[in-house]
Amino acid sequence: MTGTIPNQSPASQPHVLLVDDDLELLELLRDYLEKENFIVACVNNGKEGVDAALSGLYDIVVLDVMMPEINGIQALGMIRMKSNLPILMLTAKGDDTDRIMGLELGADDYVPKPCTPRELIARLRAILHRVGLQGATANQPSSNQPLTAGNLKLWPTQRRADQSDQPLELTSTEFSLLEVLVSHAGNPVSKNELSMAALDRPLSPYDRSIDVHISNIRRKLHPLDDGRSMIQTLVRKGYILVVE
Repeated sequence: MTGTIPNQSPASQPHVLLVDDDLELLELLRDYLEKENFIVACVNNGKEGVDAALSGLYDIVVLDVMMPEINGIQALGMIRMKSNLPILMLTAKGDDTDRIMGLELGADDYVPKPCTPRELIARLRAILHRVGLQGATANQPSSNQPLTAGNLKLWPTQRRADQSDQPLELTSTEFSLLEVLVSHAGNPVSKNELSMAALDRPLSPYDRSIDVHISNIRRKLHPLDDGRSMIQTLVRKGYILVVE
C-alpha cells in the first residue's frame, strides 16, 4: 500500500513516510496526519520502506520495529548506511531493548505503541522543527559565522558540522545535542537541558535516550590529544564539552 506523492507541494507540508505492517493503523495515522497538513505515503514492509526512504521524496520516516522479513531495526540500519534522513521509531511499550538498539543505530527519537496520533504528530513536528530551523537567533551566529569550540565548527542554519575541517555525519538529534554542548563549551549541561533542546521534551525517569545519542556522538568525534573523549560525563550534572 503506497500513498501518492505530488510533484510539488507548499513548503509548509512535510512529506512523511509511514512504514508499518498494521494496515488499519496506517490508515488511521494517515487520516490524522493529512488533516494536520502532512503529505503522507504508506508502505507495509521493511524492504519497500528502505527503498522509499532512500528515494529522496520524504522529509521524515516513521518506522515500526515489529515487521516480518526485514524488521524496523534492520531497515533502520540499512537506511543509516546511506542517509541521515530523520527517523522516528514506533516501539513496543516497555521494550527498552529495541528502543536502545534503535537509538544506537541512529534513530532520532521513538514513540511507544500504542500511541495516540496527537503524540505522534507532536514528535514529528518537534523533529521537523529542529531540522527546518531557518535564520539565526539572538544567541546564534549566522550561517557564515559558525559556532566553534576547539577543532569543532557547526553551522546551525545549515545543520552542518566538521572537526579539523573534516565533515561529521550526524543525525538531526545528534547535531542538536552537539550544538548545545558547543554553545556551552567548558560548562556542564544537564541531561534535562539536552533533552529539551534536542528532543523538545523533558527527560523522563529511566529514559536513556540522551545517553545513547551522546555515546553515538562520541564515536564520531576524534579524541583529545591525551586520548580522552571531548564529551565528558559529570556525575549527577550531565555532560561537558572539553576543548584544549
